[in-house]
Amino acid sequence: RQKARQDDSQERQDNRQDNRQENRQERQADRKRNAEDGQAGERRRKREEIARDPSKTNDTVVLPVEDGAAVLDSDKEAERGRKGNREEVRRKRSDERSNVEARRPRSDADAQTGRDGKRRTVKIESADRERGERREGRPEFRRHDDVRVGRRVDNRTIITIDNRVIVNHYDGDRLARRAERTYYETLPHGHVREVVERPNGVRIVTIRNQYGEIIQRSRFEGRREYVLFYAPDLDRYESRPRFRDPGYDLPPMRLTIPVADYIIDVSADAPRDYRAFLEEPPVEPIQRVYTLDEVKNSARIRDTMRRIDLDTITFATGSAEISMNQASTLKEVADGINAVLDKDPSETFLIEGHTDAVGSDESNLVLSDERAEAVANVLTDVYGIPPENMTTQGYGESYLKVETDGPEQLNRRVTIRRVTPLVKPVASAE
Repeated sequence: RQKARQDDSQERQDNRQDNRQENRQERQADRKRNAEDGQAGERRRKREEIARDPSKTNDTVVLPVEDGAAVLDSDKEAERGRKGNREEVRRKRSDERSNVEARRPRSDADAQTGRDGKRRTVKIESADRERGERREGRPEFRRHDDVRVGRRVDNRTIITIDNRVIVNHYDGDRLARRAERTYYETLPHGHVREVVERPNGVRIVTIRNQYGEIIQRSRFEGRREYVLFYAPDLDRYESRPRFRDPGYDLPPMRLTIPVADYIIDVSADAPRDYRAFLEEPPVEPIQRVYTLDEVKNSARIRDTMRRIDLDTITFATGSAEISMNQASTLKEVADGINAVLDKDPSETFLIEGHTDAVGSDESNLVLSDERAEAVANVLTDVYGIPPENMTTQGYGESYLKVETDGPEQLNRRVTIRRVTPLVKPVASAE
């Protein structure tokens, strides 16, 4: 009986020791969690402070959300595939940014002013200037030698160029959805003119080079011509590769305005004046006018323009369908775009599609491109925005907003940017 009492006493003592040990471990775990929460809170507060005034730092500005990625797509691109050396990449870009003299343009014309401070005027010629010879059907365009063609999905093709995989599509199909007729003409120098005629008498005239790249696009309303894209120098370099990112020649961009003035999150932000936001000039001077392909395929060039994230559009998995209920969430943004076009009918907007990281890269590229086109069609069909004033491009999972390999709604979004000062001369001698 005495031994039993001793065993019971020892067991109670052992239990007390175990309880003390468990309590100690729980307290240590609590302190660790509190420390981690404090560190996370401090990181979040620092992100929010930088987001309010990015000009105070040379570092990569990161979105102030949990696991937020870099604000600028060009920063995300620089870090892509280099996860182990991310800090080294950021340090290098920070050093390069320290030498950037940031100048915020006052207008589109000011943004296109040359380094010598002189504003150059360009004589824009009419898309109808040359006599064409009618031809049967759409031509088969050539491909540059450095383009590797992958699989095709409907009217979309996966291509590899400049060490990147891109989804490519022919936008003439979207422009001709409600056309009365479409015809093609052969022009000198291997150019092709595509003419879309609508029942209201409007003509959309697109001139392409032998590779299908857009040299010029204009809308004719009677005798009045509105030029949307203008890249007459596109054919000067016949030996050039199809695409070389012009962003390679530029230093990392230094964002000098608050993130809230650079990105509008439609679902999260308070009501905004979308017209005023879209009319804002580039956030830095533009070195030259770019081709449409250069703008679509250069994150560095696109970053010069502010963006609206349409995160109110939530697509079903693997789908590009938009319900009318969700289409209604576009009204305020569409009203802003229409207000801009009422002032200047030659404005151009880029509609970008983005996915999360679930699924294969190629499937996400195609899906994001379909979603961007679906949003453009809704903006036309429901809100009356002319299709030629929009251009679309899918980027798949290339520019995540939240850094995660799992499903994430914030990454499944469509983005709108006004790109007019990037794709045509603002100061022109008509």
